[in-house]
Amino acid sequence: MQATQLHPLWRDYPALQPELKQVMQLMNDNINIADTAITEAILEMIHSGGKLLRPAYCLLFSQFKDTDRQRMIALAASLETLHTATLIHDDIIDDATMRRHTTSIQAQFGKDVAVYAGDYLFVVVFKILSHYSSSFKSIQLNSAKMEKILVGEVQQKDRHYHIDITMPQYQEQIQGKTAELFALSCFLGAFESGAGQLLSARAQKAGMAIGMAFQILDDILDYQETSHEIGKPILEDVVEGVYTSPLIFALQTDARKELLPLLRQQGNISQGDLERVQQLVIDAGGVTQAQALATKYTNDALKQLRKLPDIPARADLIRLTQQLLTRHN
Repeated sequence: MQATQLHPLWRDYPALQPELKQVMQLMNDNINIADTAITEAILEMIHSGGKLLRPAYCLLFSQFKDTDRQRMIALAASLETLHTATLIHDDIIDDATMRRHTTSIQAQFGKDVAVYAGDYLFVVVFKILSHYSSSFKSIQLNSAKMEKILVGEVQQKDRHYHIDITMPQYQEQIQGKTAELFALSCFLGAFESGAGQLLSARAQKAGMAIGMAFQILDDILDYQETSHEIGKPILEDVVEGVYTSPLIFALQTDARKELLPLLRQQGNISQGDLERVQQLVIDAGGVTQAQALATKYTNDALKQLRKLPDIPARADLIRLTQQLLTRHN
């Protein structure tokens, strides 16, 4: 296995780089399973170029109090391990062939290996937490967040090809699917470092808003970029019946009458019709409205972050969060 290279995002955060590398190393060191295929699949996923946003937020929020850095690195590693497990299972459910511009685990190693790999990573999460948490609080929170992530995924499944999905339903869905884990990452960083209830609550609020903005921006990419740029087929979510904010906003306009016949083809929709859906959504202002919603959530997060004590970590948190508004991949 080659030495892990951090995502280029972290070039602007040199003080954070050593701890993020330790996060990756700790994840790597905790993969101790005899099955070669499962081990190879997990290591492939760990080293596939993820941004490590969740552990980064955890580590930054842990800097408001002097604390055991190794313990915070371990907690950050548990969060990224949890995230990695959910991604593996997502790809199985979606029958996805690509993840982070490379072949997904389930496509490369088969669904059986992918299921076992994801399951094993859930075990690793609690193995790390059991050694490093200061109390049962972290374990309880991780369990609760796992449940909410699952509920978000189930809601998405139950709303496949649901043309009349509402914005509140979509927001509830992405809160469980994505935002809860960001909120947990921020909260644990503050709470486990002993930062106190007020700062920990502020961290959780900021993390929830960051996660909401992050997912909305991810959904917008489908309508802005080519399949090559985003590392997956264009409008793959539409093919799978997952309708996100740009499309939901567009369905509330006059474009609805042109969109409905296209969407009713469901999984049989052609590439040409997908491109037509993409253009209709853009022309109807769906992307613009989704961007405005992402901006609102990001500004909500920044409002919380600006109330934090004035230390270097606050500046990094603000800068990192602002970067989420303009990310392209």
